[in-house]
Amino acid sequence: MKNTISQRVADFLKNFPPFNFLEKNDIEVLSEQVSIIYKDKGAVIFEENEETHDSFYVVHKGAVELRKKAKNDILDMCDEGDIFGLRPLIAHENYKMEATTHEETILYAIPIAVFKPYAIKNADVGSFIIDSFASNTHNPFSKSHGGKLYGERIDFENTNGDDIIDYDNKILDLQPIKYSKKIITCSRATTAKEIAATMTKKNIGAMLVVEDMLPIGIITDKDLRNKIVTGEHSINTSADVIMNSPVITYSKKMTITQAQMAMMKSNISHLCLTKDGTANTKAIGILSKHDVMVALGNNPAVLIKALKRVKKAKAIKPIRTKIMQLLQGYLDQNIPITITSKIITELNDACIKRVIELSLAKMKTPPPVRFSWLALGSQGRSEQLLHTDQDNALIYEDVPEELQEKTSKYFLELAAIVNKGLFEIGYEYCPAEMMASNPKWCLSLNQWKELVHDWISKPGKDEVLLSFIFFDYSLSFGDRELANELADYIFEDIAANPIFYVHLVSGALQSPSPTGFFRQFLVEQDGAHKDFFDIKRRALMPLADAARVLILSHSVKGISNTPERFEKLAELEPQNKELYLSCAYSYKALLKFRTKQGLLHHDSGQFIELEALSKLEKVKLKGTFKTIKELQEVISMRFNPGKITI
Repeated sequence: MKNTISQRVADFLKNFPPFNFLEKNDIEVLSEQVSIIYKDKGAVIFEENEETHDSFYVVHKGAVELRKKAKNDILDMCDEGDIFGLRPLIAHENYKMEATTHEETILYAIPIAVFKPYAIKNADVGSFIIDSFASNTHNPFSKSHGGKLYGERIDFENTNGDDIIDYDNKILDLQPIKYSKKIITCSRATTAKEIAATMTKKNIGAMLVVEDMLPIGIITDKDLRNKIVTGEHSINTSADVIMNSPVITYSKKMTITQAQMAMMKSNISHLCLTKDGTANTKAIGILSKHDVMVALGNNPAVLIKALKRVKKAKAIKPIRTKIMQLLQGYLDQNIPITITSKIITELNDACIKRVIELSLAKMKTPPPVRFSWLALGSQGRSEQLLHTDQDNALIYEDVPEELQEKTSKYFLELAAIVNKGLFEIGYEYCPAEMMASNPKWCLSLNQWKELVHDWISKPGKDEVLLSFIFFDYSLSFGDRELANELADYIFEDIAANPIFYVHLVSGALQSPSPTGFFRQFLVEQDGAHKDFFDIKRRALMPLADAARVLILSHSVKGISNTPERFEKLAELEPQNKELYLSCAYSYKALLKFRTKQGLLHHDSGQFIELEALSKLEKVKLKGTFKTIKELQEVISMRFNPGKITI
């Protein structure tokens, strides 16, 4: 007779991570060892610095507050399905915070000794435990938990200074190939005529010959040409006479590079993929040379070469479609977002550069003076992975007053052609007209200096907003010295007007909180996106705005990417290293989440329908929010914005 209590525990746990990664039998066995604990409101589960218990906890009903005694601030609120008290699994040290019930609560206590083997055996369980532990300790890169549950994962994050081709070669060496799961089979007695008819009808290039559901041979369109059309065999010849046998089989986990090498080694155009990689198990897919070439054709180096060959801007649009396919592939294969961002940004920059080159060719004369085309906002920070609107500006070399009008007219005409070309390849026009074709964003170097000085010396709401967008620029095309000279001026002018930091901080603190009381997501209350979560305004912007303020305060030039800013800040401020590394980790996780949502729904990914998310997705999303409040406290205390409002 089944234990009804443990069965109810199992029925609850199977709906929440990491238990939903376990097999049904494993959950049932584990549930028999779970203790059920009832706590009144305000009861202490464990205290800060207390020796760790032999169990960790899952909230069944109610809520639990996690807080630091010294600050008496609630660091986290755990509700139904959340786990806490993980330190014994990862770091053998006392609890770093206090756990107290917020209301009447029922807990499941899960013994560490019973659960740990599952975490070691199941990589998904182990990964979730590490992520959960990291979010509670802030620093996901902490050495205290590296490799504690299972072997180290391959780390692409340490790749520095390599060019786009080197990045891609590293990825291709590990990236699994996409194969066709629609296998068309026949028996050894099927005639060549029947095989040819089926292959034509199904539009396939190979037929697998099976016996007792196992692959015994393969017939390709090349075999039909060489053995039937030539007259060597009649059209009624059976498959077993013309098939290639034995079948060369491989595991479905083979990489693009391995597939290419296997075909070259055996001089074949199709591979049969089986469950265990041998001919003794059922076939699960067919991989053709065409599949491999498509995968290699979406290689960044190939796409860069294709961009250089295009003669019209419109021809870039299908290449951008391939870039999005490449992005989807990298996300599907869980390639780290740092490398994904670098590759996609380089490809997007190459698209913009080619549009500018083609636009210059349309002008009647070469540029009269040097100029710089700047990417602004998320593109300037190398964080624009999805198709969004364009934000750009143009700086041109100072000219005598009598040439100013003529020079301005030339660059406005060029900018209009470029902006139109960018629109044609998928970049929407900026609704606020923050584009180089707008005379306000196409200025000489001195004009830009005057404008920036006005923003810095007379900061208001609009000026702070514009500076947020503009100070994240990067050079897309043209003269680097002009862009660098403007950057130098910005840092010098801010240093001369330190009150500007206060206004920047006030602006950074305007971003709405991602969660409210009891860790509930704060959603839009009205408008077209009512009840949706705005991941850009509530999660990404607070981190990006704070990173910008802090990096400007250190006068660090040449770093515009938000995670890289946080990583640099971790070097500059060792006392805040853990917080800044956590911010970098959180930002990358949020950017990856937004990108996945955008690709899934074919939009910018800014507004998230919470009901469509799984519990695991919500848990991971909330885990990235923990740093935002502490980060905003750091900049608020450092720059003391006081009562200044913008």
